[in-house]
Amino acid sequence: MSLERQVRAKLASKRNPEQEKEAQGWIEGVLGAKFPPGELFEDVLKDGTVLCQLINKLKPGSVSKINTSGGQFKMMENITNFQSAIKAYGVPDIDVFQTVDLWEKKDIAQVVSTLFALGRETYRHPEWNGPYLGPKPAEECKRDFSEEVLKAGQTIVGLQAGSNKGATQSGQNIGAGRKILLGK
Repeated sequence: MSLERQVRAKLASKRNPEQEKEAQGWIEGVLGAKFPPGELFEDVLKDGTVLCQLINKLKPGSVSKINTSGGQFKMMENITNFQSAIKAYGVPDIDVFQTVDLWEKKDIAQVVSTLFALGRETYRHPEWNGPYLGPKPAEECKRDFSEEVLKAGQTIVGLQAGSNKGATQSGQNIGAGRKILLGK
């Protein structure tokens, strides 16, 4: 098997059809329109127009111009505009897929992962009250300790290593001890 075929097989094995259906249902719920019947998930998203419409529904005016014609570079520009808009919306850069992952269908699993990251980010925007995708992210649990509690914590010796008598190597003899033989 060639290396390219192995890489394609590995990427295809990362895809999760249930997650793709969940992401598709979320997009359809946000946009209020169904995907065309018979078309593959990645084919509907490939030109970036649906993605731009999605972010414009979540935050109006995020993508000012959505290209509907003009060749592949204009369609790839849609994807780039979507990526910039979701980063501005709050999706971490590390969660955003590369343009070729979608355009050339190289890593659709990463595209779905990005959609889930966008869905999680909608929880942090109180102005959005539509459908959500994925679990609600945890919120910060900030704790404020008084000075006396902090000082009391400094007197406690942690026993993670099993001893509080200091670090020594006593009792450690793995294998035979060192022997010095004189006269041989």
